[in-house]
Amino acid sequence: MDACSSRPDGIWITLLLLLFAAVWLPHLAHSSLVPPTDNIEQLTWVRSLEWGYYKHPPLPTWVLWIPVQVMGLSEVATYVLGATFALAAMGLLWRLLAALRGPVHATVAVLAALCITYYNGRLYYYNHEVVLIPFAVASAGLTWKAFRTRQARWWLALGACLGLGGLAKYHIAVMALAVLAFWGWQRGWRDTHHRRGLLLAMVTALALVSPHLYWLWQHDLGPIRYAMESSLGLELQGGRRWTGSAHWLLDQLLNRALPAWLFLLLALWTCNRGAQGIPAHRHTAPAIDTAMSRRLLLCFGITPLVFTCALGLFVGADLQLHWGAPFLLLAIPAAMELGRCKRAWSAISLKSALKAFGLVQLLLLLWGQMISANGEVRWQRHHWRNFDAQALADAVAPEARAELGGPIRLVAGPPAEAGALALRLQEKPLVLLHGRLDISPWVDRKLVDGCGVLVLSKAPKPPGYRAVGDNFPGLYWRVIAPVSSSVRCTGESNATR
Repeated sequence: MDACSSRPDGIWITLLLLLFAAVWLPHLAHSSLVPPTDNIEQLTWVRSLEWGYYKHPPLPTWVLWIPVQVMGLSEVATYVLGATFALAAMGLLWRLLAALRGPVHATVAVLAALCITYYNGRLYYYNHEVVLIPFAVASAGLTWKAFRTRQARWWLALGACLGLGGLAKYHIAVMALAVLAFWGWQRGWRDTHHRRGLLLAMVTALALVSPHLYWLWQHDLGPIRYAMESSLGLELQGGRRWTGSAHWLLDQLLNRALPAWLFLLLALWTCNRGAQGIPAHRHTAPAIDTAMSRRLLLCFGITPLVFTCALGLFVGADLQLHWGAPFLLLAIPAAMELGRCKRAWSAISLKSALKAFGLVQLLLLLWGQMISANGEVRWQRHHWRNFDAQALADAVAPEARAELGGPIRLVAGPPAEAGALALRLQEKPLVLLHGRLDISPWVDRKLVDGCGVLVLSKAPKPPGYRAVGDNFPGLYWRVIAPVSSSVRCTGESNATR
């Protein structure tokens, strides 16, 4: 098959995504001594299915519950789930762009998106941003379907998408704003179908999230208060608003997405260089409303970036760099609509695109090896990936079991360190987050009194604690002995209950 004239299809893209996962997931698993903190968080929360948790909505934890019943508390399950959600979003993006701009244009865009560091070096992350990614892309595709067909079922599906996205993370509101921006640009208020459709989508989304909203009310708006206390409500002043917003935007476009822009430039250069003296291949674009589709891509690609910067500038929020993960891939097709090159993407040969993609991915893999916890260079030695949870378990577990008079059933302390330790202990104990029962619904007071607790602390030399050792500076531990014996503290591990 001539790479310059081939037209990739869905099967081709699926195989490419599977190959991408087969290369990156083993590399990432080998590069870390411990799962990412977000993965540990989900493996902690999955012990109890709730309508919400103290930081976030429940959907990612619900999804993880199914493989945990089969595989146990396995970090591998989180790696596979994280990659599944991220790559499913890439597949949805390809389908949308293939319908709007043709399969070649769509393939170039997806290859570029795969070069964004959120979706390669963090492919094994499983958190609320990752679960939100396919809902962000699907919201764009369903909005297009709703406007093109003017059928109520697509508005209903859009509402369901936004509602489920709300159960993943509240950042789905950014995509809802993109829907409204496109609806307004298309003058949706003039069309009865679009007015009713938007209302139907809103009602459907609200119906899906209403049980979680009731949970929020019952739990004193816990996740909302967490967001306000950690970022949204900090009310940064003066120049810090401008520098914070500029830093966030530059990090998204010129750090996380920099390999994507490099890929696009290389693909154009390689194709133009290889096409000298060769008649250009013309790929016929689908017969659609080009102006309308361009508005869609711009709205969904630019709105999230603009809105997030506005939060920093006008609200004074402390913008978190990872907030770009759910929607930065949509900036790629938006950027491809700008400038003189917007018609050139469909003329790029697959051979040229794959050459450029392979080169960029090789550079990213080399960088990943340089910062690997198991590599020879080991740059970024203080990164979480270098936290040796197994060494921590070996250091404290024997003495802790002796003081408890039996197995370790509870670990309390900072969520990351306590959760990592729990995963490396053979008992797979429950984690009491920050030592608080109110945010750890999987732990009850009887278990604490009957089994005792292994407690970790990062406070400076807390009284009654002992240092873990030189390999864990600033980390201390102690044991709280059980008040009374309990049958729940013996027998099988928590992981198999």
